[in-house]
Amino acid sequence: MDNGKLRVYSTVLAAGDYPSHEVPLQVLANAECVVCCDSAAERYLAEGHVPDAIVGDGDSLSAKLKECYAAIWHHEAEQETNDLSKAIRYLMSQGKRHIAIVGATGQREDHTLGNISLLIDYMRLGLDVQMYTDYGVFIPCHDDQSFTLSVGQQVSLISFGATAFHAEGLKYPLYDFTNWWQGTLNEAVSERVIIHADGDYLLYLPYV
Repeated sequence: MDNGKLRVYSTVLAAGDYPSHEVPLQVLANAECVVCCDSAAERYLAEGHVPDAIVGDGDSLSAKLKECYAAIWHHEAEQETNDLSKAIRYLMSQGKRHIAIVGATGQREDHTLGNISLLIDYMRLGLDVQMYTDYGVFIPCHDDQSFTLSVGQQVSLISFGATAFHAEGLKYPLYDFTNWWQGTLNEAVSERVIIHADGDYLLYLPYV
């Protein structure tokens, strides 16, 4: 994976804080298609764009928008998953596997934590998925992974049950974390960073 090189993704715009940083905004602008979660469509439309689809349970989408954009409104009434997962499921039904998520953080902290943790579930479904915030990018990982980074780039790791952690190219040694904070605030000391692990974890890279 090459940090700083933005790929073209199918993009989900969630209903958290609308992105303001140039990176998530560029992800939106370059998307091959954009799916909005419910009320996120209102802000996206206000910015002068029309999504390819609007997906959700409809509880935060106005009746007027449902009527005006009936052709792209996909209603899912079930309450077992959130609107983000419904949007991901919609993209999967369209054969999309390379997916970026923006607007999924901010506002309610429980929603933010839930959305971030869902990246592991999406990876387990076989998706190439990343979440871009106004501060950095979350990348779900499994087992050994290598990254091309800048020397001095900060790196944080959040374990989801992974073990046998060690790394090449990081300033501080890794170990089997028992709490999320323990893998934060590491730093790349070479351009090639290799993470060795057994299991699932999140990599967080703040923008440089």
